[in-house]
Amino acid sequence: MKVLIVDFGSQWTHRIHRTLKYLDAESEIVPVSTPVSDILKADALIFSGGAMRMGFGEDDQTGNAREYLEKFSGPIMGICAGQQFIGMHFGGKARPAAGPEFGKVELMIDDKDELFDGLPDKFTVWASHNDEVVDTPGFLVLAHSKDCSNEAFKSKTRPIYGCLFHPEVEHTEHGSEIYANFLKMAKK
Repeated sequence: MKVLIVDFGSQWTHRIHRTLKYLDAESEIVPVSTPVSDILKADALIFSGGAMRMGFGEDDQTGNAREYLEKFSGPIMGICAGQQFIGMHFGGKARPAAGPEFGKVELMIDDKDELFDGLPDKFTVWASHNDEVVDTPGFLVLAHSKDCSNEAFKSKTRPIYGCLFHPEVEHTEHGSEIYANFLKMAKK
């Protein structure tokens, strides 16, 4: 299985790569300028987080990511700004969060779906964001926190997921299990 990590400029992109390596998945970090034809060869995509402020409108740092979302049919997961980008691409809105989250956050699971299968209903995750995605038509909210109503979502029609928090950071409980659950979807 080959997973491409589309680098939106996150300081933790290499942690995603390392987590996937520990889970015995072949992965590669690629820039957002990677040709679509190269992306289509992967089994799954992960959009890393990044410093771009989606709450102020799309940033030009997203490169070919719109095309990836339109043409790639396998599982996709967006992390932080990657989640916000996915939500906006499919008609949602990102805005500056009423309560920006930096550090440990209690995540409350609303719908375990496949992404949170086998995990507790509440656990601690690591967040680092100023913005949040809201009004996501076509998506189901899977988790929230006290300050953000949409910490994780899933498309109702495709295997597309998003997490506002960072599962790859060691302070996130059950982070590797979240990635393992995502990889199971790519093996189907």
